[in-house]
Amino acid sequence: MRRPPERIERLPPQYFAGLLGRVAKAAAQPGPPVIDLGRGNPEVGPAAHVVETLQRAAGRADVHGYAPFRGLPALKEAIAGRYRDVYGVTIDPEREVAVIPGTKAAIVELALVAANEGDTILLPDPGYPDYTSGVALAGAKLELLHLDPQSDWAPDLAVAPAASLALLNYPTNPCAACAPAGLFEEAVDYSNRTGTILVHDAAYIDLIFDGRKPESYLATPGAMENGLEIWTMSKTYGMAGWRIGFVVGNAEIVERLNLINDHTRVGIFRPLQEAAVAALTGPQDDVEERRATYERRRNRVLEALPGTSVSDGTFYVWLKLPDGLSADDILAAQRVAVAPGGGFGPSGEGWVRLSVAVTDENLEAGLERLAPALAGRP
Repeated sequence: MRRPPERIERLPPQYFAGLLGRVAKAAAQPGPPVIDLGRGNPEVGPAAHVVETLQRAAGRADVHGYAPFRGLPALKEAIAGRYRDVYGVTIDPEREVAVIPGTKAAIVELALVAANEGDTILLPDPGYPDYTSGVALAGAKLELLHLDPQSDWAPDLAVAPAASLALLNYPTNPCAACAPAGLFEEAVDYSNRTGTILVHDAAYIDLIFDGRKPESYLATPGAMENGLEIWTMSKTYGMAGWRIGFVVGNAEIVERLNLINDHTRVGIFRPLQEAAVAALTGPQDDVEERRATYERRRNRVLEALPGTSVSDGTFYVWLKLPDGLSADDILAAQRVAVAPGGGFGPSGEGWVRLSVAVTDENLEAGLERLAPALAGRP
């Protein structure tokens, strides 16, 4: 057989598949059960009315053909309504919303519709590992935007080069930091000054702590000129695995995404879309309950573990490890899995990401094992 196309060989190792493999290997060894605090997999699903909507819709005879290629108008209107009512952003649901089967697909497709082969794409460091997949498939050149812990995990956009696309993510995965004051204004200035398409990954926009309010990049004056935002049902509504997300913002880029989806996706199963409408337009109590649960667990982690940590939002805590201690050491000795920071970029070395999207029981058991290790005791 011939060798795979170069675009396949360019793909980096899949970080989370590797992490799951290491956890499974450790779990197969003799010893106490491994406690997995490494995965960002919401442990609580959507509200009951969302599931019931899916069940009812799937039982109808009229839903089993192809749904509209570009998404149900009601779904696009529902996400536009959330942007208006919660984030203070006016969105044209017809021209400025792309319905995507999961925002992981959106990350790849944005690279494909923004960059030619050899163009530059800027990604945050540390940042979500799968951002690099889109760069590889587009044949683009990767450059990193270093997130400075001394500047509240903000990049220095004053010295950032022009690029086909630059990506920001607040609250950040893995650093769990919210956008510092003024950063979005700086991002708009950078984007419009250089002509760079600026994409903000807002996956965790609603999971914020300490009295903060959700903040959309698109609420910044001038952001829509070259800007877009990625938004997902996974985190706000506990619908991970349902594979429904959105890209909202600049109409030209939205149309490019719609064109890609016309050729490759041919719509999303209608009952899933109807359930998403129910989530967006129905009672919102579960959104606040989910956010408050993660904040409570975040507080418990900060109380229990010594050392430097960051968690302004998301369902993660970004932990600085003592010198000489690694995530592999913790997995082997304490049998607790955390996500090694180096997998999120060079600046993540020496850190780990801990997830609080687990049961209270598993979190407490994990903290009991972790605290002595982080304090330098066996």
